[in-house]
Amino acid sequence: MMDRRQKKTREAIFNAFTELLSEKSYHQISVQDIIDTADIGRTTFYAHFETKDYLLKELCAELFDHIIDTAMGLPHRHACSYGDESDSVFLHLLRHLRENDRHILDLLASDNNELFLRYFKSELKKLIVSQYGVGNEAPHAALPEEYRIHHIASSFVEAVSWWISHRCKESPEEIAGYFAATVDPLINKN
Repeated sequence: MMDRRQKKTREAIFNAFTELLSEKSYHQISVQDIIDTADIGRTTFYAHFETKDYLLKELCAELFDHIIDTAMGLPHRHACSYGDESDSVFLHLLRHLRENDRHILDLLASDNNELFLRYFKSELKKLIVSQYGVGNEAPHAALPEEYRIHHIASSFVEAVSWWISHRCKESPEEIAGYFAATVDPLINKN
């Protein structure tokens, strides 16, 4: 368990990283840039994160942990209080993306987003399994569960990419509706 000082330092690192992401691409950011912006020592950075890639992974995991906690009825970790409990986890995630929470949109839109997309899809798969029981039931005759999970996660990433390419003109509710129309048969199979 982290003490208050460690949490504060970790938050400073996240803030520095996200600030830098608003200024330049992920691959242009060095650990030294993060250290300088966070005003911490190199040892302190490495006490919290093994690499810049690990920092990115933790940033993505933190966002998804919040989404999963919210969907499971656990208390929010921030002041965001839109929608109601019946909103899908995908809609909740889209709302965070719309807010550009932790500059996630900047990462998704960047030319060098392969690593982030890998983490994003990995966390999406966990979210799908935890929220919809996909992967927990008897195998579907026509589709292997692993394929279904991968397809749903990939479809969501593509929906978000399309949304970004259209400069997020549509509301999160509209995108969630489009997404639901395309994947509901895969999520809600009977």
